[in-house]
Amino acid sequence: MSDEESTEYYTLLCDDPSHEVVLIDCGPCEREVILAVRMVTGQSLWRSWDLARQAPVALLGGLSAYRAQSAVAVLQSAGAIAEWRQELEPGERTATSP
Repeated sequence: MSDEESTEYYTLLCDDPSHEVVLIDCGPCEREVILAVRMVTGQSLWRSWDLARQAPVALLGGLSAYRAQSAVAVLQSAGAIAEWRQELEPGERTATSP
Protein backbone atom coordinates (compact mmCIF):
# COMPACT_ATOMS: atom_id res chain seq x y z
CA MET A 1 0.00 0.00 0.00
CA SER A 2 1.26 3.39 -0.84
CA ASP A 3 0.86 6.48 1.30
CA GLU A 4 -1.90 7.73 -1.02
CA GLU A 5 -4.07 4.67 -0.48
CA SER A 6 -5.94 4.34 2.76
CA THR A 7 -8.26 1.79 4.20
CA GLU A 8 -11.39 2.83 6.05
CA TYR A 9 -13.13 0.63 8.56
CA TYR A 10 -16.67 1.16 9.75
CA THR A 11 -18.44 -0.23 12.75
CA LEU A 12 -22.04 -1.06 11.99
CA LEU A 13 -24.51 -0.42 14.75
CA CYS A 14 -28.04 -1.73 14.86
CA ASP A 15 -30.35 1.27 14.79
CA ASP A 16 -33.41 -0.83 15.56
CA PRO A 17 -32.98 -3.21 18.47
CA SER A 18 -35.27 -6.21 18.66
CA HIS A 19 -38.66 -5.90 20.30
CA GLU A 20 -41.14 -8.28 21.86
CA VAL A 21 -44.93 -8.36 21.95
CA VAL A 22 -46.52 -8.98 25.34
CA LEU A 23 -50.17 -9.90 25.85
CA ILE A 24 -51.15 -8.34 29.17
CA ASP A 25 -54.83 -9.34 29.30
CA CYS A 26 -57.48 -10.72 26.96
CA GLY A 27 -60.07 -8.17 27.99
CA PRO A 28 -63.79 -8.84 27.52
CA CYS A 29 -63.51 -10.38 24.03
CA GLU A 30 -61.55 -13.56 24.73
CA ARG A 31 -62.67 -15.36 21.56
CA GLU A 32 -61.57 -12.52 19.26
CA VAL A 33 -58.27 -12.20 21.11
CA ILE A 34 -57.55 -15.92 20.71
CA LEU A 35 -58.13 -15.59 16.97
CA ALA A 36 -55.89 -12.49 16.90
CA VAL A 37 -53.16 -14.39 18.79
CA ARG A 38 -53.45 -17.14 16.21
CA MET A 39 -53.16 -14.67 13.35
CA VAL A 40 -50.17 -12.87 14.87
CA THR A 41 -48.20 -15.92 15.99
CA GLY A 42 -49.17 -18.46 13.34
CA GLN A 43 -49.76 -21.05 16.08
CA SER A 44 -52.60 -23.56 16.15
CA LEU A 45 -55.94 -22.59 17.63
CA TRP A 46 -55.26 -24.77 20.68
CA ARG A 47 -51.82 -23.20 21.28
CA SER A 48 -53.27 -19.71 20.77
CA TRP A 49 -55.99 -20.44 23.33
CA ASP A 50 -53.32 -21.71 25.73
CA LEU A 51 -51.17 -18.60 25.25
CA ALA A 52 -54.13 -16.25 25.74
CA ARG A 53 -55.03 -18.04 28.98
CA GLN A 54 -51.46 -17.57 30.30
CA ALA A 55 -51.59 -13.76 30.06
CA PRO A 56 -49.44 -11.87 30.83
CA VAL A 57 -47.19 -13.66 28.38
CA ALA A 58 -44.62 -12.72 25.73
CA LEU A 59 -46.06 -13.83 22.38
CA LEU A 60 -43.32 -12.83 19.97
CA GLY A 61 -39.70 -11.76 20.18
CA GLY A 62 -36.92 -10.57 17.93
CA LEU A 63 -39.14 -8.23 15.92
CA SER A 64 -38.48 -4.83 14.43
CA ALA A 65 -40.33 -1.94 16.03
CA TYR A 66 -42.70 -1.73 13.05
CA ARG A 67 -43.64 -5.44 13.17
CA ALA A 68 -44.07 -5.33 16.94
CA GLN A 69 -46.34 -2.28 16.69
CA SER A 70 -48.36 -3.96 13.95
CA ALA A 71 -48.85 -7.10 16.03
CA VAL A 72 -49.94 -5.05 19.04
CA ALA A 73 -52.41 -3.13 16.86
CA VAL A 74 -54.00 -6.41 15.72
CA LEU A 75 -54.30 -7.62 19.31
CA GLN A 76 -55.70 -4.31 20.55
CA SER A 77 -58.25 -4.17 17.74
CA ALA A 78 -59.52 -7.56 19.00
CA GLY A 79 -59.96 -6.08 22.50
CA ALA A 80 -56.74 -7.26 24.14
CA ILE A 81 -54.45 -5.26 26.34
CA ALA A 82 -51.03 -5.67 24.74
CA GLU A 83 -47.77 -3.77 24.46
CA TRP A 84 -44.46 -3.96 22.68
CA ARG A 85 -41.15 -3.45 24.43
CA GLN A 86 -37.52 -3.41 23.57
CA GLU A 87 -35.90 -6.74 24.37
CA LEU A 88 -32.97 -6.74 26.75
CA GLU A 89 -29.54 -7.39 25.33
CA PRO A 90 -27.87 -10.62 26.45
CA GLY A 91 -26.36 -10.03 29.85
CA GLU A 92 -28.45 -6.92 30.47
CA ARG A 93 -30.61 -6.98 33.56
CA THR A 94 -33.62 -5.07 34.74
CA ALA A 95 -33.24 -2.86 37.79
CA THR A 96 -34.27 -4.56 41.00
CA SER A 97 -36.23 -2.68 43.60
CA PRO A 98 -34.79 -2.49 47.12
